[in-house]
Amino acid sequence: MVTTGTSCATNGPTVYEPPSASSSWRVALPHTAAAVPVARALVRTALAELEHTADGDTAELLTAELVANAVEHTAGRGPIELVVELRPTGCHVEVHDPDPAPPGGLTRPVLTAPDPWQENGRGLLLIRALSSACGHRPTASGKAVWFRLAAVPPRLRPA
Repeated sequence: MVTTGTSCATNGPTVYEPPSASSSWRVALPHTAAAVPVARALVRTALAELEHTADGDTAELLTAELVANAVEHTAGRGPIELVVELRPTGCHVEVHDPDPAPPGGLTRPVLTAPDPWQENGRGLLLIRALSSACGHRPTASGKAVWFRLAAVPPRLRPA
């Protein structure tokens, strides 16, 4: 996708070309709550260093939700794994955990609203609402839960 616009730095038209190559990272994280801020920082750094146009704040939030769910809802002491792929069309984030059971409510609508007095119960709702796609798949050692965020051309990003 190519869009044209006017740049503040020059008086002529500029052309936006999304990144042409993909980059990916695979990182083992501890099966503890300490994994959440580490995962957020990894996603933030990956997006910033490559100047990727996916929404970094949303990517951080949804990554934190996936990692927190993996830590809280899966048994085991082995590490969980964070996989981040930056593609020309957006970013794809997966969290691998040892539990083969699918996450409830990720790909099917929940008919009841979360309890407003509870601190939890909104993570999968946020992932469904804010990602361009999400899901889960079985792996040889458990499952991978994932989301995608579309790349946003510079002229459509907030200032």
